[in-house]
Amino acid sequence: MKRREFITALGVAATWPFTARAQQPGRVYRLGSLHTSLRTAPYHLAFYEALREQGFIEEQNLSVDERGYGLRLDQFREHALELVAAQVDVIVCAGDPAMKIAREVTTSIPIVGNGVDLVGSGVVHSLAKPGGNATGVNFLATDLDGKRLEVLVQAVPTARQIAALADPNLSSPQHLQALQALARGRGIELSIYRLTKVEEIEGAVESAKRDGAKALNMLPSPLFFVNRRIILSRVELLNLPAIYEWAEFADEGGLLAYGPRLKNIYRDIMARLVVKVLRGAKPEELPVEQPTQFELVVNLKTARMLGLTIPEALFARADEVIE
Repeated sequence: MKRREFITALGVAATWPFTARAQQPGRVYRLGSLHTSLRTAPYHLAFYEALREQGFIEEQNLSVDERGYGLRLDQFREHALELVAAQVDVIVCAGDPAMKIAREVTTSIPIVGNGVDLVGSGVVHSLAKPGGNATGVNFLATDLDGKRLEVLVQAVPTARQIAALADPNLSSPQHLQALQALARGRGIELSIYRLTKVEEIEGAVESAKRDGAKALNMLPSPLFFVNRRIILSRVELLNLPAIYEWAEFADEGGLLAYGPRLKNIYRDIMARLVVKVLRGAKPEELPVEQPTQFELVVNLKTARMLGLTIPEALFARADEVIE
């Protein structure tokens, strides 16, 4: 563990309530899930490690729904209904669609999740007062899309045509129009490619390249994150500079990333909220939280492969440069 990560972990742990408070001896807590990602993803491992540190330990007092991982979007509703029938203690969700479906099938079982716009999607009434039975993490992703566009333009100043890949389940028409207006203000033509299935990813990237895009802005979506290896390999093959929401993309070969780390979200925020719920807190009493740490990551190795010279001003802003 890096020194900064260790210090951060200590600080987070210090803010958590004592392990024993409100936990019932002998009780087994049941945790349901609605995720497209696999249980073995690093952020899920970090999440369960954080639960373990707070006294919720699998095969002791915590029963985990293994079938709720690696789901397709069209499987969410059926599985959510199964979780309701099983009367789990909390449903943990990833993405606005999963949270919306969970809210539609139960108004009593607590829901803790994350999403791009939990207020706009109707999952919560407001960030400060969620209301109902759901709370979680609001990613500010739509607010950051414009910032990522600015970083991309700074990195590839000759790109006058840029493509954005968007998941219409998360990016509203109004938001996409606003993003295009922002691009026009910079003298850039921004083309939007909408896709909802993994089978559409390669074709969308190829269409963007064929239509003249000189760079790519990947808008936020669990679909894109879970299938990032497909995206990264296709972008590399087509020699397209691209920016992504999650730092993990740049760690794995993406040119640029600007946003929070998903591992930190699950370990430091999601796990803490779930612990509070398992100890008796009501979701309506837990304000929706937002990330406070954002990383600008530049992959210099990928820049060299693309023949790009990253401006010094961008290096100065970067939180991490991958050599």
